[in-house]
Amino acid sequence: MSEDTARTKVAIIGSGNIGTDLMIKVMRHSRYLEMAAMVGIDPDSDGLARAARMDVPTTHEGVEGLVAMPGFDDIEIVFDATSAKAHQANHARLAPLGKRLIDLTPAAIGPFVVPAVNFAEHLDAQNVNMVTCGGQATIPIVAAVARVVPVAYAEIVASIASKSAGPGTRANIDEFTETTSHAIQAVGGAARGKAVIILNPAEPPLIMRDTVFCLVDAADEDAHEQIRASVTKMVGDVAAYVPGYRLKQQVQIDPIPADQPVHTLLADGATAVPTHRVSVFLEVEGAAHYLPAYAGNLDIMTSAALQVAERIAQNAQKQENA
Repeated sequence: MSEDTARTKVAIIGSGNIGTDLMIKVMRHSRYLEMAAMVGIDPDSDGLARAARMDVPTTHEGVEGLVAMPGFDDIEIVFDATSAKAHQANHARLAPLGKRLIDLTPAAIGPFVVPAVNFAEHLDAQNVNMVTCGGQATIPIVAAVARVVPVAYAEIVASIASKSAGPGTRANIDEFTETTSHAIQAVGGAARGKAVIILNPAEPPLIMRDTVFCLVDAADEDAHEQIRASVTKMVGDVAAYVPGYRLKQQVQIDPIPADQPVHTLLADGATAVPTHRVSVFLEVEGAAHYLPAYAGNLDIMTSAALQVAERIAQNAQKQENA
């Protein structure tokens, strides 16, 4: 991007851990975005204080304070890093004003977006939902398997350091499992999905670990090699915008033992019987822009949201220059 090209102005609602990390990413690494406002509700929050020190306009009066800010009309994209319930109110206030919203809560008002999988399908959506940290880490893997063979059932387990789970995360545990399970099917392509989150209290804190299990009908060894290659490529695609994202060990593909029936896991009406289980083990190390490296669950959310906003802004600039 040339120096004289105007950057797209963005605001962040939520001055907690996720919002503050996202602000730092925008200011340090974005090619197409400019921080125009940091919004919170606690005047003493560290996020608002950091924003002020970085010369970012701030308000502690929530979304109404944002709307009242002098530069509000110039803001095109608003990131929401609050909570599922708060996002419903923020969307209702901002959408009629023509703002594009990138939702980092499990509210799921807009379509689910995982940048490495389906961003192109929702380039023009006014509100996009970033699913959850576990969804951003695991749904690409489900999709990678599904583009080789049908996935009858996919189950993900996201283990994050308890210290990295703030009040918003803890308040949205139920929404996490429901939203992630739905997105495993809607974006990942599984016929049925299940999600589990574990808050690991270990000391010292461990980085994010994710496990993906997929049940597939793939007796052919050639299909196994295609699955491994597809997963490896997808890991590289995600790592392009989340550098700490990596395979923990080689992809495992094992036959399902005859004495371990899986029919109770399948979607209603399923006719194909899975023959193999694909097991993928991942870890996500944070970039430590604001929080320690063990907080990979926050890093993958903010990195994915930044990637979406960058591509929206880049596309808009291309259209303007066409």
